[in-house]
Amino acid sequence: MTELSDWFTEPAVIEACAEAAEALPMFACMDEGKVAGFVVLKEHPPAATEILVIASRLQYHSRGVGKVLLAAAERFARSHDCRLLTVKTLAPRGRDEPQFEATRAFYLRNGFIPAEIFPTLWHEEHPCLFLVKPL
Repeated sequence: MTELSDWFTEPAVIEACAEAAEALPMFACMDEGKVAGFVVLKEHPPAATEILVIASRLQYHSRGVGKVLLAAAERFARSHDCRLLTVKTLAPRGRDEPQFEATRAFYLRNGFIPAEIFPTLWHEEHPCLFLVKPL
């Protein structure tokens, strides 16, 4: 995540994600023995699985790693009888933030539906966009 400083800027967030990765289901996409990307999942019984964090190294962007990770998340969710896959990301803030525009576009291309914006879930300067994908 430290390689993705355009997305992950706060040390506390990075640390929380690392702790979650140790305790929750996680899948990785490997390339020649190196982690190309990973996804950490959190179950919300009985119907949903949340993508808590998903990331791929910059050199793997637009090379299918994200799709492989989403497929793993969907398989996991379905195997636990979940009907929804959810994810939270930064909502549009009226700033030029191409990295988050690309993130939102990735989710939309892969079947996620914007469900709600939570203006203060994380912080008033970081509104949360909640997306849902029916399985």
